[in-house]
This record gives sequence, structure tokens and C-alpha cells, in this order.
Amino acid sequence: MSLIEELQKKYQDYSERVVRVRKKLEQKGVFIHPNALVESEHIGEGTRIWAFAHVLPGAKIGKNCNICDHVFVENDVIVGDNVTIKNGVQLWDGVRIEDNVFVGPNVTFTNDLRPRSKVYPPEFIKTYIKEGASIGANATIVCGVTIGRWAMIGAGSVVTRDVPDYALVYGVPARLRGWVCECGRDLEFNEKGYAKCVCGKEYKKIIDETGNEKVVRVL
Repeated sequence: MSLIEELQKKYQDYSERVVRVRKKLEQKGVFIHPNALVESEHIGEGTRIWAFAHVLPGAKIGKNCNICDHVFVENDVIVGDNVTIKNGVQLWDGVRIEDNVFVGPNVTFTNDLRPRSKVYPPEFIKTYIKEGASIGANATIVCGVTIGRWAMIGAGSVVTRDVPDYALVYGVPARLRGWVCECGRDLEFNEKGYAKCVCGKEYKKIIDETGNEKVVRVL
């Protein structure tokens, strides 16, 4: 078999596999745009994958997600249920996203603190986005950080350190600017450290074991 024939055979095998994966996913209720390239079978029912998105074989995506145009999902990526990934986002190896997370347009993730061309670490650095967090458009997330539950990252921010639960951060670098409810509204705390949102949820400020201030939901 000539080199050209070998390449043609590999391309044919690849194309047939992609068709099989698409058919299997569509049978269980996954929508895949005709111009999307989906190689992973690990995608939950009700998820929608739009034009020019590319999902590699090892990626795991949960149920009822919305993967918008021009999204790239690498192999070692885990995405939970009810997640929205807006246009132009690349999820690199090591990114872990929990349920109900919103990732805005053109958010940039990284996975190597000292990258060099053609030099690959044994394992890429992991980044964790916890349940319900929202990341605004064009924010940059430096690898190795954890963004806490229901936190909110302002548009254009550069996140270089961990973000607590319910924190509102923005700026370059991103700094703590306040606290937000699970519904997204700002929280106003009284002198006793309690806050009640207009949606009815209640919160309390506490000091954790490291001496840092944090917010927990009490109702």
C-alpha cells in the first residue's frame, strides 16, 4: 500500500468513526450541528453542540449543556450538567467544570505555567470551576486555580489565584470586590455579618480555618 493509499484509508476510517459517534449521540438525544466535529461518545442527553465546535474523543460532557460556535474541547476535560460554554472558548487538558457553570464568550483557559513549543509536561495543570460559577467574556483563567461555587468573574479579568464561593472578583489581576447571591445579585451584609437577598436566600460571613473571610448560605 502506497503512502497516499494509507492516508486515504486512515481518513476513511476516521470519517466512518465520526459518523458512527454522531449517530449514536443523536439517538440518545444529543443535538449536533452539521458543521460540528464530535469525536467523543461521552456526552449527555439534551446537550447541544453548535457549528464549528470540535470535541476530542476523551472529553466528557454532561446533560443539557450548550456548547456554542467555535468551541474546542480537548481530551482530558470534564464538563458537568447544565453548563453553557459560549462562542470562542477553548477547554484545554486539565479543565474541570462542575454543574450549572456559565463560561462567557472568548474566555481563555491555560494549562501550563511555563510553556515552550514542542515541550510537553508529564501532566497538565488542573483548573477547577465549581458549581454555579460564572465567568465573564474575555476573562483569562491562569491554570491551577479553583473558582468557587456561585462565584462571579467580571468580564476581561485575569484570574491568578483561587476565588472563594460567592465572591465577585474583577480586574487585572482579579481582586475581591464583593459577594453575590446564587441568583447573581449583590449581597449587602449587616453589622452581624448576615445578608438576605431579595430572592429570599440568606447568607453569613465566617472566618475559615486559615483566617480568611468567606461566605456560606444559611437558608
